Amino acid sequence: MAVGIGILGGGVVGGSLARRLLSDRQAILQKTGLDLELVKIAIRDTERSRLFPASYATTRVEEVVDDPDVDLVVELLGGRRPASSLVRRALQAGKPVVTANKELLAAEGPELFDIAAGKGVSLLFEAAVGGGIPLIRPLTESLAGEKLTRVIGIVNGTTNYILSAMSEAGTSYEDALSEAQRLGFAEADPTADVGGADAAAKAVILGGLAFGVWADAEAVYRRGIDDLQVADIAFARELGYVVKLLATAESLPEGISVRVHPALVPLSHPLASIRGATNAVFVEGPAIGQLLFSGPGAGGEPTATAVLGDVIDASRELLAGAQVTPRVIVGAGSVAEMAKVASRYYLRLEVSDSPGVLASIASAFGENQVSIASVRQDGRGDEATVILITHEAAERDHQAAVDQLRALAVVKQVAATIRVLGVE
Repeated sequence: MAVGIGILGGGVVGGSLARRLLSDRQAILQKTGLDLELVKIAIRDTERSRLFPASYATTRVEEVVDDPDVDLVVELLGGRRPASSLVRRALQAGKPVVTANKELLAAEGPELFDIAAGKGVSLLFEAAVGGGIPLIRPLTESLAGEKLTRVIGIVNGTTNYILSAMSEAGTSYEDALSEAQRLGFAEADPTADVGGADAAAKAVILGGLAFGVWADAEAVYRRGIDDLQVADIAFARELGYVVKLLATAESLPEGISVRVHPALVPLSHPLASIRGATNAVFVEGPAIGQLLFSGPGAGGEPTATAVLGDVIDASRELLAGAQVTPRVIVGAGSVAEMAKVASRYYLRLEVSDSPGVLASIASAFGENQVSIASVRQDGRGDEATVILITHEAAERDHQAAVDQLRALAVVKQVAATIRVLGVE
């Protein structure tokens, strides 16, 4: 019995998936026993050349969902509209859905999971975080019995490529971004990537899977990389760190912290070696210790591979008439306020080279319960620079100290503040 597949979206990933379903149909049948039949694929532009015959294409997305020959819907449109209504329509019709849409899942995941569970079908999303990296299944299946403590991810290839270029070649942010766009690693409008919104959506999903708490996507703390300077990345390297944009979901006494921001990562940490457009997710727990999942985080073929794996699982369930893949359980829990999250900090201060400067700086930190771990001064006179790394302290105390530093006459500028990964 063939399983009819309908695809919403004929872009890079959708086109790659369609080509695989057509060219590898017999190979998939021999390997899995499943006859996966591409029925229809919705596209926006009929003039573009595609990886599949035009006879499969339609410009009416509703046709894909409503076609009685389509047993399973793959949503690869991206964004919340019209993806949300189409996914709901398919689930309500009792059709399993496979999606790579992190924005939709971050905003509406719990409600969509409830609809799927009520209809006894699956909503699978292996490609939504980490592209081609097998990650969702390990978190929901292999590690289901582990009480995880922290998940940290480099989950945006655009920003990791830019930061790698800035760190390894001293390239400016603007030049690194232009090169990423030329190579196809960055969109023409890179705002969602460099501003942290893309990584924030993925952080919500990681937090939900790891801890059962689905944070409000709009309220997740995020800071991007567009204000980072080559000087700070170079200083970080001298101090034994590399700068990465990290998506973090962490269990704290105050609740679950979900956040995205650049951080100095010690060169000894596994995430420090993740270069270029590669993605990686670092998972910690008391029984497993530390695990690293790494691989291509984007691209048509790797992402289509992850989507195809979900299609195979969902098709098996359809033919078996039973839901086998684990349900995503979203339970009660609180999200920690960012002000209460503790971190270490790197700071670069432009200061007057005069007596008492370091004492004034130390006093500002001390009055706000922030302890200094290391200090370094470069230059003299008008060019004096002080580089500090603090011990761990609450975010609100750090910010109060920084505000006090800005008010000091001896501090010309707080030129940079970047969090530091890890504990003392």
